[in-house]
This record gives sequence, structure tokens and C-alpha cells, in this order.
Amino acid sequence: MGRRTVTALLLLVPVVLAVLFGGILYFLVIAFFLGLSSWEYIQMFRGAKYEPSVLVTIGGTLAILAGRAFAPDWAISIFTALILLAMTVHLFAYERGRDQAALDFTITVGGFAYLGWIGSYLYDLRTLANGGWWVMFALPIVWLADSGAYSIGARYGKHKMTTRLSPKKSWEGYWAGVFAGTLYGAFFAYAYSTYGPLHVSIWQGLELGFILSTVTTLGDLGESLFKRFGSEKDSGGLFPGHGGAFDRIDSLIWGAVIGFYWIRFFIIK
Repeated sequence: MGRRTVTALLLLVPVVLAVLFGGILYFLVIAFFLGLSSWEYIQMFRGAKYEPSVLVTIGGTLAILAGRAFAPDWAISIFTALILLAMTVHLFAYERGRDQAALDFTITVGGFAYLGWIGSYLYDLRTLANGGWWVMFALPIVWLADSGAYSIGARYGKHKMTTRLSPKKSWEGYWAGVFAGTLYGAFFAYAYSTYGPLHVSIWQGLELGFILSTVTTLGDLGESLFKRFGSEKDSGGLFPGHGGAFDRIDSLIWGAVIGFYWIRFFIIK
């Protein structure tokens, strides 16, 4: 727990600065995490003897992010071109003797679709009006819900939530995380509306906190699916006590995309 706390605090400084300043600095931070997560994604599947394309998976993830950030009108075209490029690469791989090339193709496309297209909502959330405030509203709910689930689950968890995907997760921890995330949603709504520029009611904060803390666990479990497939405990070892970059953003990816649309359609309108 001590290593987790120290690592989290060290990560917090550059991330908060990037959120505050936005622009190219924020883009580079998101690119770092998505690019490194793509590399870890590839290594997990290589552990299961598959060979997704390194260039197309990582390059595609970053190309989609760049398109969404700097040329949004071209984003769909970039995504489409990457699918065709992936097919081309794996056709050549099959011709050279790689019998599993068809499955490699689906893993490659799955990588830049999930980490590139869905992951880019981490950037899109910052593009909303008062985007920095919304990032510091939605994503901390996910962090704090995760922390609450970990703390309570590690100490009091007795009923396993998923026996195969993540055996250490418990229903006690899960509901503690939901409770914490919902309360923090209300707190951020009050604080940012009273002392900041947002106009969000406590009830809306409770709603968003509940939605995010209830659903974003699926992002964590989704990454666990990849790790179990590749027989890995963590996606990497870059962050002591936390694992790899993918381990750090697995739930945040879901929080960003759900938060983006919930805020856009139900709060900002």
C-alpha cells in the first residue's frame, strides 16, 4: 500500500499540470500512456504466441489520437485506413508462413480500436467547455472509487466477484467503491459549482458518481481478460505497486468515454 501511495503521488504531479495547461502537454501525457499501453497489450498477446503488428497497433493508436486531437474531421478516415493497413500487413505475414495471421489481424485491430479510438476519449473529455474541470471531476471519481474498492476489499473482502478474471476482487470492495465514487461525485459537484466555473447540481454529481463507479470496473476486468490470456499478472512493471501503463488507465478509459457523453448530453446539454 505504501508503494502504491508514493507512486500515485509522483504520477499525480505531471498529470495535474498537464490537465491544467491542456494543449500539447496534455496530448503528450495521453499519448505516453496510450502508446505504452499499446506496447503492453502486444506483449500480453505475444505471451500467448500471437503476433499482432507492433507498428500498426502502436502507430495506429497514436495516429487515431493525433487525428482526434488535431484533425477530427479525418479521424474516421484514419481509423478506416488503419483497418485496411492491418489486413495488408497480416496478409503478407500469412504468405510468409504465419498460419495464425487471421487471428493476429483481429488482435491488431482490437488494439488500436480499444486503446486508440476508445482511449482517445481521455483527450476528448478535456475538449469540452471547461474541460480541465470536467477531467478533474470525472476521472478522480474513478480513481477514488478504485482506491476505496482496493482498501475495503483487501481488508474485508470475503465474497469473490470474479473467480477467473480477477480472483482478488470482492463484492465488498466493489460496493465500497460504488459508495465512495457516488459520494465523491456529489462532493465534486458542490465544490466545483461553488468555487469553480461548473454548473452541476449535487444530484447530477451523485448520478455521475454512481454511473462511473458502477461501470468502470468493467474496464479493469477487460484488461484482466487480456492479462489472463497472456498469463501475465500485470501489464508491465513501470510503476511500482501499480504495474504498467495499461494497469493505470484500464478503468479511466471507460470513465472518460462514459463521462464525456454523460456530461455532454445530460449536464452541459
